Amino acid sequence: MDRIVDISTDGLHLAIHRGFLIVSSSGEEKGRVALDDIGALIVHAHGITWSNQVFVRMAERNVPVVVCGSNHAPVSVLWPLEGHHIQGARLRAQIDASRPLQKQIWQRVVAAKIRMQGHVLAANGQEAGAFDLLARKVRSGDPDNIEAQAARRYWKALFGKTFSRDQDGDGINGLLNYGYTILRSIVSRAICASGLHPTIGIFHSNRANAFALADDLMEPYRPLVDQLAFNLVASGITDVAKEAKQALTSLSTFDMQTPIGLSPLSVQVGRFVYSLASSFETGEVRLELPTPPSPLELAGLGKMPTEATP
Repeated sequence: MDRIVDISTDGLHLAIHRGFLIVSSSGEEKGRVALDDIGALIVHAHGITWSNQVFVRMAERNVPVVVCGSNHAPVSVLWPLEGHHIQGARLRAQIDASRPLQKQIWQRVVAAKIRMQGHVLAANGQEAGAFDLLARKVRSGDPDNIEAQAARRYWKALFGKTFSRDQDGDGINGLLNYGYTILRSIVSRAICASGLHPTIGIFHSNRANAFALADDLMEPYRPLVDQLAFNLVASGITDVAKEAKQALTSLSTFDMQTPIGLSPLSVQVGRFVYSLASSFETGEVRLELPTPPSPLELAGLGKMPTEATP
């Protein structure tokens, strides 16, 4: 099972030894994780030192290494030069994808995100009928920016009228930043494994953004992070501390419905990205988008199982 390894303690040293990532401090081992169990390595502590083999072994396994700033948002992601065995053909198909095809894909992605937002609101007792209507209004390429219209309603309905989404903020915004970092690493790994390139987006195209495609494909899953943050705040957790991180990193193992039954979110994301690669190759939009979880499943998102007491 893929584990999200979070390095948040200052002054640690990371190295590789006999198939394990070794974490040590002042020469004393503090922990180890089998390389084959790692789905992403996220670092946002100060004074971290590395063995070069950490980067080599992570790249060999298509594991993204995400370096974060003080606001828990990623500032760098290390990406392997070699990926999928048919990467060349996939990349050509991705580069050659027609603009109409990209716009149709973006339409489906945005509509799926808005429907998921509505599902999250409904699961938390908020009026969400308008979101299904907004999703149906999304046209190819979303020229009317329905996505932004939905966002303006969504944030106030979920977190209150005084809430404002701020990437540099703390509190709820810090929880969201950290959760999106986890999600971005999950999607980035799936992109690498599928033979696509993260820089070539279907909508995001900022020259400074080396992970435009990851940012595109995150969209339908973002409301799951929002729900997780909502659950944390409801339980009295508003800071990105140990308990919050444990809950947020559990996102990759959250079970979602797929055509082959329940699968961890990381597996469903992989199927979604693979369906995108197939769409590029065939020229037909056939995306395996996420199915919204039930209200009960959303309510339990990020909550750790409690031990039975005698």
